[in-house]
Amino acid sequence: MQNGTPVFLMEEYMVFSSTVFLFIFLPAVLLLYYLIPERHIKNALLITASIVFYAFGEPFVVFLMLISILCNYGLGLMMQKENLKKISLILSIVWNLGLLGIYKYAGFFVSILNALPFLNLPVPEIPLPIGISFFTFQAMSYVIDVYRGEIKIQKNFFRLLLYITFFPQLIAGPIVKYKDIENQLAVRKFQPEQTAHGIKRFIYGLSKKLLIADTVSIAADNIFSLDSTELTCLPAWLGAICYTLQIYFDFSGYSDMAIGLGQMFGFEFKENFNYPYISASMTEFWRRWHISVSTWFKEYLYFPLGGNRKGKTRTVVNKWIVFFFTGLWHGANWTFVIWGLLNGGFLMLESYDIIPVKKMQKNRFFKILSHIYTMLAVVLCFTIFRAENLQQGLYFWRTMFGFGLAEKTGRVLGMSLFLKECNSLFVITLILAVIFSMPVKNWIAGCFKSEKAKSGLQIVSYLGSLGLLFICLLYLSAGTYSPFIYLNF
Repeated sequence: MQNGTPVFLMEEYMVFSSTVFLFIFLPAVLLLYYLIPERHIKNALLITASIVFYAFGEPFVVFLMLISILCNYGLGLMMQKENLKKISLILSIVWNLGLLGIYKYAGFFVSILNALPFLNLPVPEIPLPIGISFFTFQAMSYVIDVYRGEIKIQKNFFRLLLYITFFPQLIAGPIVKYKDIENQLAVRKFQPEQTAHGIKRFIYGLSKKLLIADTVSIAADNIFSLDSTELTCLPAWLGAICYTLQIYFDFSGYSDMAIGLGQMFGFEFKENFNYPYISASMTEFWRRWHISVSTWFKEYLYFPLGGNRKGKTRTVVNKWIVFFFTGLWHGANWTFVIWGLLNGGFLMLESYDIIPVKKMQKNRFFKILSHIYTMLAVVLCFTIFRAENLQQGLYFWRTMFGFGLAEKTGRVLGMSLFLKECNSLFVITLILAVIFSMPVKNWIAGCFKSEKAKSGLQIVSYLGSLGLLFICLLYLSAGTYSPFIYLNF
């Protein structure tokens, strides 16, 4: 427990970039899945595999997840009776948020209470079940959609169990809404082309993680671990930019791998990222970043609060409430809450045209300025997000704008670290990270008009993915372990 924040040992879990997953678990599950002809046995295999996947690190938490699913299943069934619908909804919300409150936020809330002069309560040290934020939100979306009449009650417990436990999206998303894959749980066809696309998409995600995110993370981690007497302007900017690139390639890489795995088993998940770093406003950024969580809060919190239907002031308040909870959802730490409120603040300023991003889009030069503003805002927000505490985050900001307090000897150490980080591999990776944060693939594809040219490009892309896989395997052979960032949330 750190500052009231629950922690767990991620090294114990089986992640997509681990050798156990890549060389044992995934090939075995895929082989059995393709050999089994009956759909219901395929589903049983996926449920079993998903439970094994989740239980690999800590078997006890499986029971917590299964109890949660059983409760939501039962509450869904209760909605068959009209007079029990509302109470079932309330019980589901209380159960799911209570589960998050106990396991994720209990220590945080007690730490807040202990700030009062007359209290000194013991801070509970409750291990955080991996993926609880994701599978809890999926369960909630199912019950809420049943209540709204948008989906039918799922009477087959095992289909609901597969929906929530399906291992590609179980521990770090994307958050898949039941209505988006309801039919796929019942009917799926084996399509070789879909499987091939899934494998390629998985390799792209693995490459993002191992080749880009893990490389820039070294500089980010080293710089964020510097003492305040050693941190200077250039290293501070380098650390902030590296983390901004790291979190994108780490999490979008995980999402690519999850979507690719889904395709291998006949499922189609919605996209979770759409090149957010090309945005020309923070409003646009949030339409492109972590789409599954932003749409979840939009559908199940923003709209129930009234959305934009009750005037501009109420709309701004609603957005700030949403971003407060979006930040809190990421973790029990004030850095996440402030990160959420900062994002909400930028959206408020854009909404009132105090930052006139809409007008700036009409002129090419001002559109470039709007993009620069957006990326500056994103980097500054992620600096707070990455910081261990608010004090470190604010000191980073201060140093980034030339008001640091580094001593002379510290400045020398900080600059030497800056120069040390800027080796050739790092610089090349940094350049590639910037390039591939843009829709380069789409631009290249748009240059090929004929079917013959498109087929040739497809072949090249598959050959390229094999080359990337070979490089990734070389990285894995080094035996270094680097967990995905969003496993923390």
